[in-house]
Amino acid sequence: MARRGTVRAGLAFALALPLALGACGGGSGGGGGTAAGDPDTLRVLDYYNDEPNRSVWQGVLDGCATEVGVSIERESVPGEGLIQRVLQASSSRTLPDVLMLDNPDIQQIAASGALAPLTDFGLGTEGYAEGVVDASTYDGELYALQPVTNTIALFYNEQVFEEAGLTPPTTWEELKTTAAALTEGDRYGVAFSATNSYEGTWQFLPFMWSNGGDEADIATPETAEALQLWVDLLRDGSASQSVVTWGQGDVNDQFKAGNAAMMVNGPWNFGSLAENPDLRYGVVPIPAPEAGGTVVSPFGGEAWTVPQTGDEEKMAKAAEFVQCLNSDENVVAASVGTNTVPTRPELTDDAVAQVPELESFAEQVPDLRARTGQLGEEWPAAATKIYTAVQNALVGGMTPEDALRQAQDG
Repeated sequence: MARRGTVRAGLAFALALPLALGACGGGSGGGGGTAAGDPDTLRVLDYYNDEPNRSVWQGVLDGCATEVGVSIERESVPGEGLIQRVLQASSSRTLPDVLMLDNPDIQQIAASGALAPLTDFGLGTEGYAEGVVDASTYDGELYALQPVTNTIALFYNEQVFEEAGLTPPTTWEELKTTAAALTEGDRYGVAFSATNSYEGTWQFLPFMWSNGGDEADIATPETAEALQLWVDLLRDGSASQSVVTWGQGDVNDQFKAGNAAMMVNGPWNFGSLAENPDLRYGVVPIPAPEAGGTVVSPFGGEAWTVPQTGDEEKMAKAAEFVQCLNSDENVVAASVGTNTVPTRPELTDDAVAQVPELESFAEQVPDLRARTGQLGEEWPAAATKIYTAVQNALVGGMTPEDALRQAQDG
């Protein structure tokens, strides 16, 4: 999920309500007022409350403010409160001038009419990964630009592997045999998040998509085969039964403590893992169903948009500001500072040269897939079906085929 690979609950319902169109750099972060106000001040709204994201993006935002010739008033709200804040601002005509959105939310907010097409201001998508462009496009119009992204891969404990004389798995069969071989005492072979939430869906998608599964219809042999892999890992004890309640943070804690030899997780954990000086780990792509197969993972991260404030002059400046946030220099700085990867493959070498641990994530960028790319506004319903089926197969006693069929038809 991005670190937030989730779509806020209730978003689809909230957007069904009528929306009236009309958010810490140099400012104190108030975010009040109307869309009018000082023509040389842009209000920015995001959810980068944690470190290093808050400070890194502060530097990028301040730099762009200088380049564009404006002051900024930045407000950062908790991630779970961003969408409600956007809805309230839209109805009261107090939308910010520059708005950051989690990428799965872009199409739904665009459908409400709250965003301006970036193509109206001459912004384009040359060089961006196809999946990133898909998520930022609604009804044929581009509504956002996303500088950096993240996804998930397979972390492995190098010391444990060396002692066992094993190499990281590259196929599903190797994953099963390696996880079984490394399960010993209090240590499980592999850990992942199969929680009853969008986070569980996010972690399952690389297995489903890489095997040819389709979110439009999950009741297929391809998706059932992917789900059977997870069932087998639990059934033979290679993965803890607790994966059905573990979020990605819990999975990281288990790996960090040495309770799992491998984990499926993302680069946002680098900082936490560094807190254990005795832990040596490597990162490789999630194993493919068969040798040589392409691994298709979801991309996470956030994109920047220009809301419809009604002030054409400030919207033009806001678009220039968004373009600046996506400059080569700022993309690499954000990537290195926040342990993410550029959404333009041509920039990944610069980022990986500074943070080598990003390599396995960066090499996936060309094949990353947008969660909303096929279903758009219908994605939240599909994501719910997926995690419901996973839960029913792992703890509900249903076969993968029955669990997927029931979820699809339900």
